[in-house]
Amino acid sequence: MADNIARVLADTIAADPARPLLTWYDDATGERTELSGATLANWVAKTANLLVDELGLGPGDTAAVLLPPHWQTAAVLLGCWSAGLTVTDQPGDVDVLFAAVDRVAEAEAWPAGDRYALALHPFALPLREAPAGFADYVTEVRAHGDHFGAYPSGGPTHAALRARATARATDLGITPGGRLLIDVDALPDPVDWLLAPLTARASLVLTAHPDPARLPTRRSTERTTHTLP
Repeated sequence: MADNIARVLADTIAADPARPLLTWYDDATGERTELSGATLANWVAKTANLLVDELGLGPGDTAAVLLPPHWQTAAVLLGCWSAGLTVTDQPGDVDVLFAAVDRVAEAEAWPAGDRYALALHPFALPLREAPAGFADYVTEVRAHGDHFGAYPSGGPTHAALRARATARATDLGITPGGRLLIDVDALPDPVDWLLAPLTARASLVLTAHPDPARLPTRRSTERTTHTLP
């Protein structure tokens, strides 16, 4: 088992990079965003290249990700893991921090050399004005390359996290090739809504603030095979 857990993305999309891999709904705003495997991989590669080429980060460095479940959060997390970083959930010094604009105040507990803010706009538009002390993730990441193939070793931390994702895929009944409708409000842990499905080579239909009245049609339209939780 490769210890860089982001390799699961490459394995998942290898057979058909053009097929929808991650579809994002927010029933509170009406947003729907669909990403093919190739498109998500481009965002992940740009993020990894930002971390490695611009910031000089890699294995042994740490990232804080103060973001809710979202398709851009998937790109940030997979980009960090692709670069070999450890994503920590314990407040303290980190090498880089990513935060939603409504959570930048929390960053005081996470001193970081470089900090990026995300608007999580449906069309990935940049911020009108970045908060003080933050760069705009969308603006900065777009300047970087669409391919990242280094996959440096993530070490024991990555190996343990990937093993946890494999176990959770089994616990959640995720089968290879499945298409999952996931309530991210009920399953906010990225191991559940992101890593476990990718480890099982499943595609994702993620829904925030799900409207129960819309779910039957969504299951049919998206041709989902399994609902979580």
